[in-house]
Amino acid sequence: MADPAAHILILDDDIDVAYAAQLLLRRRFGSVVSLNDPQQLQAALAERAPDVVLLDFNFTPGRIDGAEGLAVLDRLRALPQPPAVIALTAYADVPLAVEALKRGASDFITKPWDNARLIAAIDSALARRGGAGAAAESPLMGASAAIREVKAMIASVAPTEANVMVLGENGVGKELVARAIHLASRRAAKTFLAVDMGALPESTFESELFGHRKGSFTDAKEHRAGRFQAARGGSLFLDEIGNMPLAAQAKLLTALERREVTPLGADRAEAIDVRIVSATNLDEVRLFDPSVFRPDLLFRLNTIVIRVPPLRERREDIPTLLRHYLDLYQVQYQRPERVLSGEAIERLCAWPWPGNVRALRHACERAVILGAQPEYQFGDFGLAAPAAAVPQEIPAPEPQLVLGALERDAIAAALDKAKGNISHAARLLGVSRAALYRKLGKHGI
Repeated sequence: MADPAAHILILDDDIDVAYAAQLLLRRRFGSVVSLNDPQQLQAALAERAPDVVLLDFNFTPGRIDGAEGLAVLDRLRALPQPPAVIALTAYADVPLAVEALKRGASDFITKPWDNARLIAAIDSALARRGGAGAAAESPLMGASAAIREVKAMIASVAPTEANVMVLGENGVGKELVARAIHLASRRAAKTFLAVDMGALPESTFESELFGHRKGSFTDAKEHRAGRFQAARGGSLFLDEIGNMPLAAQAKLLTALERREVTPLGADRAEAIDVRIVSATNLDEVRLFDPSVFRPDLLFRLNTIVIRVPPLRERREDIPTLLRHYLDLYQVQYQRPERVLSGEAIERLCAWPWPGNVRALRHACERAVILGAQPEYQFGDFGLAAPAAAVPQEIPAPEPQLVLGALERDAIAAALDKAKGNISHAARLLGVSRAALYRKLGKHGI
C-alpha cells in the first residue's frame, strides 16, 4: 500500500534506471530521491535518513565484482538507525545478492524488475522495519517470566532442524524470534531471508518462491532464482502465512513435502535446503479452521510452536523497552539525554499497548522529536485515551477524529519547535515538504 511518510533513496549509476524507479515510486511514497554516485550519499543522509535504499552494486565502468555496493551496504548497516536495503542486481549476480542478504540486505530484485514485485518488496521492507526488524531492534529484551520462557524455547529448538511456527499479535516481535532462532542454529553463517507471504500476489507466487526460467511467461526476460534457492543452506522466514490464499497454501505444501521446487518453465525439480520458520497473527481458533488454513500444511509448519506474549502481559519489561528506544532515538536525532517523569513511567507501564512493542517504539520516537520539557512527560508520547477509559454514556470518538487530532497536534508542535520553518518542521516529522503542505491544508493550519 502507499506510504506518504516513507522516504526512499535510489542509488544506481544508470541514470535511466534510477529515473524509471523514481517515476514508478513517487506516486506511492512521500519522498523518492535518486543518486548516481556513492560520493553523494553522505550529503543525502545528512539531509534526511531514508527508510528504504534501493542499491546497485557496481558504479565504476568495468567493475562487476560488486565490492563498491557491498561497501555502501556495510556503511548503511552501521548507521544508528539503518534503513532497509534492497539489492538491485542482474540475474547473473544472484550469488552477489545472496552475499548482500548475508550482510543485512532485506531483499533483492533482479533487473529489469517487475513493477508490482518492486513495490511489494518495498512495502514488505517498510512493514518489517516498522515492526520488529533486526535493523532497528535489539535482541529480545526484558526479564519477565513470559519473555524468559520465549528465550528458553528459542535456546531449545534453535540447534534442531525442526520447523517452528511463531504466534503472536501484530507488533510483538515475531521476526525477532525467527532471527534469534537462526542466529542460534547451525545455519547461522548462512542466509536468513524473510518473505511477507501476505504481500505476494497470487499470480506471481510460484515465480517469487520457486524462481522461473527465461520465457516461461510474458515478462520473464531472464532466468531468476526464487526465495527457496536464495536462502539455500540458511533459514527462510515465512511471515504472515495466515494471509495466504488456499491455492497458494497447496503449492507451498507440495514444496515442503517433496523438499524440492520446480522453477516455472523448468523441466526438472531442484532440491531445497532451508530451515522453515513461519509466523502469523491469526488466533488459534482461526488458524485451525480448515476454511482458512490447510490442516496438512499446518502440520508441516508447526512442529514447534512459540507464542510471543503481548506487551500487556509483560508490563515489567516496559521500563527497559522505553529506555532502550528513547536512547536509540536521542542518538539518531541528536537530542539531549532526558529522563522520564515519575507520572510518565507510571502511566506508560499501565497503558494497554494494543500495538505492542511496535507502538511503544513509535511513541518513543515521537517523544524524542517533539518533547520540549526537561523530563519526558506522558503527553509527549501522543497516546490517545483507550476506549475503556471513555464513560459508557458518551460515545467514543471516531478513530479518524482521534488520529486527525493527534496529527494536527504533532504538526503544530513541530512548527512551533521549528519556529515556523517548513523544511525544518518536515524533517522533525519525517515527511516531505510537499506532504507537510498537504497536511497543513487538510487541518487548516
